[in-house]
Amino acid sequence: MTIGRREFLYLAGGCALAPIGSAWAQQWPARPVRTLVGYPAGITPDTVTRFISARLSERIGQQFIVENRPGAGASLAAEQAVRSQPDGYTLLLAAAANTINTSLYPKLSFNFNRDLAPVASIGGVVFIMVAHPSVPAKTLPEFIAYAKANPGKINMASRGIGSLTHVFGELFKMMAGVDLVHVPYNADYTTDLLSGRVQVAFNAVAESAGYIKDGRLTALGITTAKRFAELPNIPTISESLPGYETSGWLGIVAPRATPESIVERLNGNINSVVAEPAIQKRLAGMGIAPMSMSAAAFGKFMAAETEKWAKVIKFAKIKV
Repeated sequence: MTIGRREFLYLAGGCALAPIGSAWAQQWPARPVRTLVGYPAGITPDTVTRFISARLSERIGQQFIVENRPGAGASLAAEQAVRSQPDGYTLLLAAAANTINTSLYPKLSFNFNRDLAPVASIGGVVFIMVAHPSVPAKTLPEFIAYAKANPGKINMASRGIGSLTHVFGELFKMMAGVDLVHVPYNADYTTDLLSGRVQVAFNAVAESAGYIKDGRLTALGITTAKRFAELPNIPTISESLPGYETSGWLGIVAPRATPESIVERLNGNINSVVAEPAIQKRLAGMGIAPMSMSAAAFGKFMAAETEKWAKVIKFAKIKV
């Protein structure tokens, strides 16, 4: 077979580039690595990213910098990550909101699962279903029975259409077959929940633990599959409503073509950091359950989350 000059140069160039690319990946990181966070500084996703990044800097010997890029429900940061070079120097804090946004914003310029590569899971922000004491139900089965007997008479607060506090409630409504009236807020609804103006909500555990302890809110169930170690006496929702499971999970992803060797190195180091007793204690104090897994398993998890929320958004006819 005769090979033309153009084909020869193409093949020769490919052979020459292969070892260079491999060596380049082996030298990573030769400069600081940035992690884009689609949330403002000071809130839980940002705080978690910062202390995980600090430990990665110590372990790997290169600075890991956090850059906040809030906006569009965390989609602005995701879009910037998609457009970044897949060289291991740009990472993105992925969160449950990213998989919700895939269906909530059908005109996004990128596909979260296709354009970003899973790197490592960090943990799940545990949520809890709470009710005002005026609701005559102290357990989830009692609440479901009461809600079915009083359709459209219980107000469910959320932090806005498409927020975690909204879709977690819609998933519950869909699975339990109850009619709760969604009341979206542009700001914090805690005052109205404590006064009984709205009767039920799905809050992060860290936000509600104190109110539950002093009897100002009734704990009906933890949203995760397992009971939360810090509140072991509160049952999970799935104990009464099999199959219900969700959390405000956090993890790290990278541009799709990031070298596998870099992804695996990051996965191993992040999993090791999350396994440290001091880090686990800090996560637990923030209402976060550690959730480590391989990069491949994390990818499957995100795909399943995307599919789950697509069904909920379609069922509840949620539109921004």
